[in-house]
Amino acid sequence: MIFTATQIAGILDGEVDGDDSVEVSKLAKIEEGTVGSLTFLSNPKYTPYIYSTNASITIVNRTFEAESDIRTTLIRVDDAYKAFSKLLEYYNMVKMNKTGIEKPCYISGSASYGDNIYIGAFSYLGENVMIGKNAKIYPNVYIGDNVTIGDNIVVFAGAKIYSETIIGDNCVIQSGAIVGADGFGFVPDEKGKYSKVPQTGNVIIESNVDVGAGTTIDRATLGSTIICNGVKLDNQIQIAHNVEIGEHTVIAAQTGIAGSTKIGKKCLIGGQVGIAGHLTIGDGVRIQAQSGIGGNIKDGEIIQGSPALGYSDYNKSYVHFKNLPKIIDRIHKLEKKINSNE
Repeated sequence: MIFTATQIAGILDGEVDGDDSVEVSKLAKIEEGTVGSLTFLSNPKYTPYIYSTNASITIVNRTFEAESDIRTTLIRVDDAYKAFSKLLEYYNMVKMNKTGIEKPCYISGSASYGDNIYIGAFSYLGENVMIGKNAKIYPNVYIGDNVTIGDNIVVFAGAKIYSETIIGDNCVIQSGAIVGADGFGFVPDEKGKYSKVPQTGNVIIESNVDVGAGTTIDRATLGSTIICNGVKLDNQIQIAHNVEIGEHTVIAAQTGIAGSTKIGKKCLIGGQVGIAGHLTIGDGVRIQAQSGIGGNIKDGEIIQGSPALGYSDYNKSYVHFKNLPKIIDRIHKLEKKINSNE
C-alpha cells in the first residue's frame, strides 16, 4: 500500500511541512529509515537521527524546531507517538480488510454468518456454527460444531476452536491457539492405570479478549472455563479446565494455570508463572515472573518467588540469598574463634 504525505496528514489531522506529494509504502525506525519509509520522532534522545534519516516522511510534534537542514518531509501533529499509533491501527485495518469466502473451504449447511465476512481457504465451519458480522476467519482455521462467535472477531490462520465454544464480540484469536481442547483429567485405578475423565463442558470467552499465538484454553470437565471481558493473554499460555479469569486481567507468556483456579479482575501476571489448581486469587493481584503460586492470594497483593512470598519479603530475603556464602564464611570463622577460646 502506498500513501502520500497529504493522505497521511489527513488521517492524522496533521500539517505537512515539506513535499506533500512524497509517497511511502513501509514503516521504519527513525535510525533505520530508508527512502519510501515513514517514521516518527517523539523521544528527544532520538532527535539527532532526524537530520540523518533517509525516511521519506517523519511524524513530529507541532512544537518541533529543526536546528539544521533535514531531508525528510515532516507531518506535524499534536502528539507524534499517539499519531503514529493511530496510523498503525489504520494500516492494520486496511491490510486486514478482506471480504468474501475463498475456495476451497468447508461450511456446513447449518452454519450461519453475518455480513461482511471473510473466510480463508481450507477453513472448516462445523454444524450449527454461528458467526456474527465483520468477522475475519483466516486460512486453515477449524471451528467445531455448535460454536457461537460474535461480531468483529478475528481468528488468524491455523487456530482451532473446538465444539460448544462461545466467543463474544471484538475478540482476536492468534495463530496456533487452541480453544476448547479436553482438560487434563485422568483417574488411577487400584493398579495405577489411568482412565480418562470425559470433559463435557465448554469454553466461554467474553468480549474484547485477545488470545495469543499457541495459547491453549481447555474446556471444562463440567460447566465452563471462563475468560471474562477485556482479558489479554500472551503467547503460549496454558489455561486448564474450569479456570475462571476476571475482567481486564493480563497474563504474560508461558504461564500455566491449573484446573479450577479462580483469578480476579485487573490482575497482572508475569511470564513463566505457575499457578496450582483450586486456588482463589483476588482482584488487582500482581505476580512477578517465574513465581510459583501454591496458595490463595488476597486482593491487591504483590507476589514473587517460588514458592511465592510477599514481594517486599522476597526482596529482603534475596539480599541474604546473594550474601549467603559470605555469611557462612563468617559463621565458620566465629565458630573457630569460639572453639579456640574454649
